[in-house]
Amino acid sequence: MKVNQISLNQKNWNQGMASIAIEPNLIMLFVSPDFEIIDEVLSAIYLKYPDALVFGCSTAGEISNVTVTDKSISLTAIQFDKTSLKLVSVKLDSEVDSSKAGECIGNMLYKDDLKHVMVLSDGLNINGADLVSGLKSALPNISVTGGLAADGEDFEKTFVIKNNQVLEKTVLGLGFYGDNLNVNYSSKGGWDGFGIERLVTKSKKNILYELDGKPVLKLYKDLLGKDAEKLPSSGLLFPVSIRTSKKAKAVVRGLSGINEADQSLIFGANIPEGSYLRLMKGNVDKLITGAEESAISVTQGLKETIELVVLISCVGRRLVLKQLAEEEIDAVRNVIGDTSKITGFYSYGEIAPLNESLCELHHQTMTITTLSEC
Repeated sequence: MKVNQISLNQKNWNQGMASIAIEPNLIMLFVSPDFEIIDEVLSAIYLKYPDALVFGCSTAGEISNVTVTDKSISLTAIQFDKTSLKLVSVKLDSEVDSSKAGECIGNMLYKDDLKHVMVLSDGLNINGADLVSGLKSALPNISVTGGLAADGEDFEKTFVIKNNQVLEKTVLGLGFYGDNLNVNYSSKGGWDGFGIERLVTKSKKNILYELDGKPVLKLYKDLLGKDAEKLPSSGLLFPVSIRTSKKAKAVVRGLSGINEADQSLIFGANIPEGSYLRLMKGNVDKLITGAEESAISVTQGLKETIELVVLISCVGRRLVLKQLAEEEIDAVRNVIGDTSKITGFYSYGEIAPLNESLCELHHQTMTITTLSEC
């Protein structure tokens, strides 16, 4: 397995492409929504590497090595020697909802020698929890990692990239096949809870109406104070933790919108009635420590050299960390060492195993996937 990792901008992308010194069979592209000539870049890639699969999406920040940039492309060219690949896509429409899309992706990719799946999805026209539910139903014994495409802080338009196409309202699945691929993964947060834990008394899928019998938007605004004036964007700074029961492990969910008319909050995943919710806020040191802990977890016990590290971190983390965003990437680098290539992006949601489950939706986490061949 050989990896070349480069960052392209609109002025130097030709020179960057020329520096690729391998014959890749996979090219990962994490692309700023403000990169204006993506079609030109995709045409050049297809002309030069017609047999390579191209797999990517729009971002809220591109990760190349230990650098976080905007208006760029994080391009990672990978030459697998012993691993075969398959790239599939499903269009979201009135007949194919999020759950069905996940099930279709899983069914199209499944074979006896399927080792791992990476998923990139539209970040706005998707219910991430339902997508994961569909993936799990089709791939109960296969690990899945990935994320939801982003659009900076705008939440207006996201896209995925399949070969030489830029696609909206689409889910991509990339299957890795064979016993010679080593895959590891981890996902950690680092947020602080504040306020009391409250009971979800009225909700419908990903729309939350009431907590403890009270309209949730007013309660949320009261807790946010002056930050409520900047909703819904300021909601990225204040995710929530959800527990489906008193004994269940909490997961973090990020706000994606508000509705003044019915005083509801809209999340990127389902908020079940009867679950317990608590507001959270960012702590810079704990977020960076969370990234470090994720790296420690993913490398623990590894004997082989890690060739590639794919980082998917949430846009909310970047907004809290601000100019310190690269510190969480540095924390990962310090754990995994200097030889591995690092790529990734800031997302609207992360997909990674959790405990015994091989596929779960996360928000506001640093998710790490490592790839190497033996």
